[in-house]
Amino acid sequence: MIRVGELSIPTLDDLSFLNKKILVRLDINSPIEPKSGKLLDDSRIKAHIPTLRELIEKGNALVLLSHQGRPGDSDFVGLEEHSKVLSRYLGQEVEFVEDVMGPYALNRIRELRSGEVIMLDNVRLVSEELIEAPPDQHARSFLVNRLSKVVNSFVNDAFATAHRSQPSLVGFPVVIPSSAGRLMEREVSALAKIFNSETSPKVFVLGGGKVQDSIRIIENLSKRRLADRILTGGLLAEVFMIAKGMNLGKENLQILERHGILSLVPRAKKVLLAGAPVEVPVDFRVESQGNVIEESSTRISGIIKDVGPTTEEIYSSFIRDAGLTVLRGPMGVIEDERFRRGSSSLLRAALESKGYVIVGGGHMISVIGEAQLDPAKVHVSTGGGALLLFLAGESLPALEALSRGVKA
Repeated sequence: MIRVGELSIPTLDDLSFLNKKILVRLDINSPIEPKSGKLLDDSRIKAHIPTLRELIEKGNALVLLSHQGRPGDSDFVGLEEHSKVLSRYLGQEVEFVEDVMGPYALNRIRELRSGEVIMLDNVRLVSEELIEAPPDQHARSFLVNRLSKVVNSFVNDAFATAHRSQPSLVGFPVVIPSSAGRLMEREVSALAKIFNSETSPKVFVLGGGKVQDSIRIIENLSKRRLADRILTGGLLAEVFMIAKGMNLGKENLQILERHGILSLVPRAKKVLLAGAPVEVPVDFRVESQGNVIEESSTRISGIIKDVGPTTEEIYSSFIRDAGLTVLRGPMGVIEDERFRRGSSSLLRAALESKGYVIVGGGHMISVIGEAQLDPAKVHVSTGGGALLLFLAGESLPALEALSRGVKA
């Protein structure tokens, strides 16, 4: 069992998975090249391999269930290409079944033998999967009703979708023995460190352009007293600087106004008045007439594009002394190589520190590049929305369903 707050979530170690038929919910939702249908990134597929290999080695037959895109979107496609990529990584055939819960799928599941793996088609082809509802209601859905009768157990390994309350994520634990897979377990175990009072000091590095989301996170961290330091960068830092009464210059104010972010300043002030330990940059790298210059935060004339070298040093000193560092969102406009240094420096400080490191969000993950990471020290989260809601203190329905599900 792994504990997160008040939840106790069963893992593969808590149930008997031996020579059974197991339904495994994955999240292999991937970027798709519209014209060719090819997958542009298969990192989410690779992340599930340890769970699948462990279950196969125990003689189980696996039925894989996942989604891709949403109806009406260009990336809403079947999972045949995904099954081919998965076959390559697993080193054995993953048979694609062009059905989800019809007679063909049910018969193929009944015929499954030990060690075989099939992948059902995109679960969002089933209209029920688009409905958000409580687990008990989803347990009565056609999807859960039909598939639960032809498998023995359910394994949820889809952390990136854990914030959804849809049939394939919350319905099965109500009716059959269920557990988290190894990827889900790693995600939850890493995030549980945020609540561990023995892991301190806790430093959160928040940046990027999703300011409203980040303020939600800060509000929760402050309310629950989970953060010792909150280091800000990007547009988020600019909002808090205005809340502190600092002058960013006309051009930067116009950019914030254009993004519809200035309206968040009163909310940021309220967070500061509540005592949130928010730090803002003391200097920046700015762009002025096409040139990159460094300016103090008290005298800004150019357009802010990254934190400056003194801020890097101050922030890095906090990070090096941290027992836990969570990085979500870049410090600058990392799409431009000239403004990646702030994010890279803080990430390097985190990796060199003695504390545990959680990296979340595609932008910060891209800064890591090909660096070799120690899994005992660094966790790179696959969750986007799920990670956000977790940090913002909101419940994750898939975890709650596993915690309260039927026992073996």
